[in-house]
Order: sequence, then structure tokens, then C-alpha cells
Amino acid sequence: MIRTAHRIAQVEEYYFSKKLAEVRSLDTPDYRTINLGIGSPDLAPSVATVQALIASAENPANHGYQNYKGILALRQGIADFYKKIYSVSLDPESMILPLMGSKEGIMHITLAFVNEGEEVLVPNPGYPTYTSVAKLAGATIRTYEMEERLDWGVDVKSLRKQDLSKVKIMWVNFPHMPTGRIASHHEMKELVDLARENNFLIVNDNPYSLILNNAPLSILSVPGSEEVALELNSLSKSHNMAGWRIGWVAGRKDFVEAVLKVKSNMDSGMFMALQQAAVEALKNDASWFDELNVVYRGRSVVVRQLLDELGCRYAEKQSGLFVWARVPQHVHNVEKWVDEILYGTKVFITPGFIFGDAGKNHIRISLCAPIEKMQEALERIREWKKKGTGQVQTKEKASI
Repeated sequence: MIRTAHRIAQVEEYYFSKKLAEVRSLDTPDYRTINLGIGSPDLAPSVATVQALIASAENPANHGYQNYKGILALRQGIADFYKKIYSVSLDPESMILPLMGSKEGIMHITLAFVNEGEEVLVPNPGYPTYTSVAKLAGATIRTYEMEERLDWGVDVKSLRKQDLSKVKIMWVNFPHMPTGRIASHHEMKELVDLARENNFLIVNDNPYSLILNNAPLSILSVPGSEEVALELNSLSKSHNMAGWRIGWVAGRKDFVEAVLKVKSNMDSGMFMALQQAAVEALKNDASWFDELNVVYRGRSVVVRQLLDELGCRYAEKQSGLFVWARVPQHVHNVEKWVDEILYGTKVFITPGFIFGDAGKNHIRISLCAPIEKMQEALERIREWKKKGTGQVQTKEKASI
């Protein structure tokens, strides 16, 4: 009998991989499911970006294998973007490595730096991929709490009291997903100092900094970060290009070279047309992002009305593509409650437990749906409550 490797016994199929199939199965032509669960932007990239993709794809010379490091124009575009947005200077030749989305960078960085049995610090709540990748690499998972009492900040004082000698990587994610927490420069400096004091790599996963956030911040702008930090970023969220899979890792030369060693054994470079389109996307001016954020602000108003209807509590100031909220006290099983809403209204929202046990009493709603759909979702939930169907106990009994 052929058995699978022990490493995959430690990880589950990604929650959305399974759940979205279930959500889609509820669709009927006359009553569609409204998915408010995932952060997949529904808006288009800039016109110049799409035009650059088409023009490049029409060139027969652009369809072969590409440089593992990406074209210089893309790396220069990323360097210009970092200078403009974060006031960070990066050498495009040695400090930037384009990736096929930043998600693959989590795996590449882990394989490049973490030996089996070494510890990886991951946020709770936080992006589940940090944990699953560490498990696949044979690392030891160590969580640190994003403290609700600290407005979902990190208790650095508490971490300083712990033995961190076996920690190899600390994952941070600001603006934070799922809570929408924005870190200050001072907070980021404390985290960088912690990494320097304990000689571990700190990696900031930074795809949300331009969404509903007036003060974009890179960990690479913090003094001392050049010794211990890398940053992942991408065009997925901020530039409406999630399906294009274009991201990068940035930081000191030897760190980036270590990641390249792994990446160059995993793929054969990014399609030239995608790279040239990314160059154009990185040129989007402030007005383009202003228009994008006007849309998200309007949607967030309706999402908050929906949360009010459900009796949830939330912080008004949140960045990124989601609104994070605490469920009412009478809800003791959030997963079951979310399913009751799904099967009672055909509106899908994300239960917070998938981001760690610190999120077990929370839900997350995405802003990635037209405002008309959000308003429809709000009306469905209002009708559901009026009919008294909010007490549905099982999927089998639920009905529209």
C-alpha cells in the first residue's frame, strides 16, 4: 500500500478549499449564494495594466522561459513603488525577488531558513498558511496572541519574558488580517528590536497597506530592520490582481539570495506579459487608490449595518479588505451559527476560528462584493430574522 508522507498528516486542506465548494453547491439560478467570505477583489486592475498585458502577450518572443529573478523593469518598478509609498530605498538588483504571489514566498522563506524542529512564531489569530507551511517543513509551531485588550496589538513585553532561543522566524502581518489592525512605527520598531535581541528573522506580510489606510508602513523603514527583516508584498489586494499571482519578497541581499535558491528549484520564472503588466500596475497614481478606497468605504458602511443586524460588535477603524467582529454573547458555536446563516439566507461569512482559537468568538466579512449584493445580503438577513428562522439547528432543516 502506498502511503502519503507523514508531513501532510499534520495539515488540513485549506478551509476555503472545501467550504467554497459547499457554498457553490447551494446556488440556484433564481436565488444565488452571496459570498462575503473571501478577500478576492471583484474590481478590475487599471486600464493601463490590462493593455500592457495584451500588448506583451501578442509578442511571440515573450512566451518562453523567463529569468528566475524577474526582469529588471519589474524589480525597478517595485523599488520605485517602495520609495514612493514607504520611503524605503531598495537595490533592484539584489534586494527584490518577484514571486508568483506572496503566498509561495511563505513556503520559500520557511524552507530557506527553518530547520526541522526549530520554532516559528505565528500570530493568533492570523493567516492559517503560516502554520500549515511550518508544519510541512517540520518546524515547531509557537503562537503569540494578538491581544484584543490591546486592540489586537502584540504584547511585546510578554514575549520578552519568554525563552525565544529556538525561534527562527517570526511572522507578522500589518495591516493585520483578519483584525484590520494597523501597526504604528513604534510598534514595528519594538518587533524589530525583539528580533535583533533574539537573533531571529522577522517577516512582515504586507499586502493590505494601501486599502483603507492613510499611513502605509513597511517594516523595512524601521531602523535595524536591515539586519533581521524581510517583507512580502503583492499586487493581489491593493491592485485588484489576485488571480494574476504577482508578488515579491524584499530585504537584504543574502536573505533574498537564500529565498532564490529555493524558488529557482520550484518554478521556471514568471510569464513575461504578467511582468510587463505589473510594471504598469506599479505606476498607478494616488487618485487610482483614492477611487478604490471610496468604493471600499461605501461597502464597509453596509457591512457594518449587516453586523449590527446580527448583534455583533466591531472596531470602527479597520484596514484591509475585511471587517472583523465579535459575535453576540448568546452564540456559543460560531461555526454552527455561520452555517445557520448560510443555509437560512444563502449568505456566506467566515467564522473566526479558522484563524486560530483567539478568533473563535468572531466572524470576518469581506468587502469584495458589489454594494448591491451587500445590500441584498442585509435584506436577506433582516427577513430571516423576521421569520424567526434564526434558530435553525441543522443544515438539513434549514430552508430559504
